[in-house]
Amino acid sequence: MGQQQSGFGGKREDRGAGDADKDKKRKYEAPIPTRIGKRKKKGKGPDAASKLPTVTPHTRCRLKLLKLERIKDYLLMEQEFIRNQERLKPQEEKQEEERTKVNDLRGTPMAVGSLEEVIDDQHAIVSTVCFPHMLNVGSEHYVNILSFVDKEQLEPGCAVLLNHKTHAVIGVLADDTDPMVSVMKLEKAPQETYADVGGLDHQIQEIKESVELPLTHPEYYEEMGIKPPKGVILYGCPGTGKTLLAKAVANQTSATFLRVVGSELIQKYLGDGPKMVRELFRVAEEHAPVILAQLFSRFNYLVYYASPRADVCERW
Repeated sequence: MGQQQSGFGGKREDRGAGDADKDKKRKYEAPIPTRIGKRKKKGKGPDAASKLPTVTPHTRCRLKLLKLERIKDYLLMEQEFIRNQERLKPQEEKQEEERTKVNDLRGTPMAVGSLEEVIDDQHAIVSTVCFPHMLNVGSEHYVNILSFVDKEQLEPGCAVLLNHKTHAVIGVLADDTDPMVSVMKLEKAPQETYADVGGLDHQIQEIKESVELPLTHPEYYEEMGIKPPKGVILYGCPGTGKTLLAKAVANQTSATFLRVVGSELIQKYLGDGPKMVRELFRVAEEHAPVILAQLFSRFNYLVYYASPRADVCERW
């Protein structure tokens, strides 16, 4: 009896193994995908981009009418944009052609000169030291003004661009400030105060009354009918506090401080010194209020005489 049970049980095990093999054969395994991500729909050439979107619902209703009107507005905007581009394209090509012609007329390299006088709309007198082949360096020249130059920007003393061959005026420099004048201006306000000056109480009081109060409280002088002085002279030996007082005034009045050495205003070539003075006061006017400190160590530097060369001066 035990053998029959064991035999019956063995047949059941064989039948279960056969069913498992059949299940394995019936199981379907999907192939490995060749790409990852959502499949993109292929367009049908250039017509697919210009194809109008499908409007739903297909029945006649208010919603469909609004969607069609919106599509019509987009089409009208696209039509107007294309029309403007076609209209502006010839102008852009013409401007590019004119710009190329102007660059050809200007040429390279361009020299820099100073405008002395405007004769008329087409001629001017300029002075320059940029042409080493000239015999009279720094002399004045009668030149032409090209038609594309902005005549409103031409002022005596301004820096102009000159053609290296014909020396004609071909442009105006926007920032014509003399580099030496730019160096004279202090970018940061002076940090010195009256407390840094010792032993000059009387001079400090006079500086306050003659320079500081006219800038900070001009109404006091208007009420009393007094005209404040336009400037003061501080004299003394080196190291006595003259420049320190000027910086303290600039600090108290929040004014721009310009430090000028008198000998720098005397230049070798005639006209350069007065030009620097004009530039100095022009910069002072742009950055008003300004404390202008001019330092003269020796007054005989202000006297000069003309040398045998007409364009050169000497100092003694």
